[in-house]
Amino acid sequence: MKRRVVLLLAILIVGVGAWAGYSLLFKNRVATDNLLVSGNIEAHESVVSFKAVQSRVVELPFDEGQWVKAGTLLARLDDSDYRQQVAINEAALQVQEQELASAMQKLEAARATVANDNADLAQKNIDYVRSEKLWTAKIISGDERDHTETALKQSNAAIERDRAMERSAQQDIEVAKANIKNAGENLQLAKIMLGYTTLRAPFSGVILTRQTELGEVMQPGTPVVTLADLDHVWLRAYVAETDLGRIRWGQAATIHTDTYPDKAYPGQISFISSEAEFTPKSVETHKERVTLVYRIKIDVENPRHELKPGMPADATIHLGPPVQSGDSRG
Repeated sequence: MKRRVVLLLAILIVGVGAWAGYSLLFKNRVATDNLLVSGNIEAHESVVSFKAVQSRVVELPFDEGQWVKAGTLLARLDDSDYRQQVAINEAALQVQEQELASAMQKLEAARATVANDNADLAQKNIDYVRSEKLWTAKIISGDERDHTETALKQSNAAIERDRAMERSAQQDIEVAKANIKNAGENLQLAKIMLGYTTLRAPFSGVILTRQTELGEVMQPGTPVVTLADLDHVWLRAYVAETDLGRIRWGQAATIHTDTYPDKAYPGQISFISSEAEFTPKSVETHKERVTLVYRIKIDVENPRHELKPGMPADATIHLGPPVQSGDSRG
């Protein structure tokens, strides 16, 4: 009986020793191969606001926490003034187009007049040459010859006048075209300003904050909503200086959360600060707390948008061999 008790005690002691040794070796291997850090999920955020317009909010269809797709209407301002400006500029463009049509008609008339003047001048030249011959032959008087010469001079003056009218009509056309271009640009600007009265989501995301209410008069640049891009989230965490040489840009990591304890989210280190800072009070490391730490970002795949900004999470960084400090900071 005593031998059995001694044998059982021996077996128990050996088992406990083996378990302790295995546990020690396993923990050392985990500590060597992985680094556990904690932090909070963050997302790319954009403060969305109206630009270049001022009016009263008449439509605000979304509340905080709602998901919106890219291009979805987030807010609308009273656009009556801006629609009126578009109408005014459209009318101004029509006036300039009519001015161009009138200038083109004047040019056609001036060209017809010049063509008639050319025919008249040709005839006056013939008359003058004939009268010169007849006067030289003493067949007509000097008065008749002077009359044809005066008519020729008058025809030359008329064609010069009408050619000037033609050039003026051409210039009127150029001015009308320039006015049409200016009116068209003013109309385009008015339409752009009208478009600014509607605010749409620049990307798909969740509304974190709504900073305005219906009926509020918005100034240009005043925040309306803060939109978070859940397709691109990361974990903000901190590592001690003693671990800095073990991490590098692009290193793989696995993220876990208390919300979804059975799910693992793959990620990789995308940023390592080059400057040390004091450990934030809100961050607790799994190692002994140190005075100075380095901030890192770990990009996380979030296809189902389960990870939300502010959510606490842990990351297991899969370490490799030590690297030079100059290569470990992004």
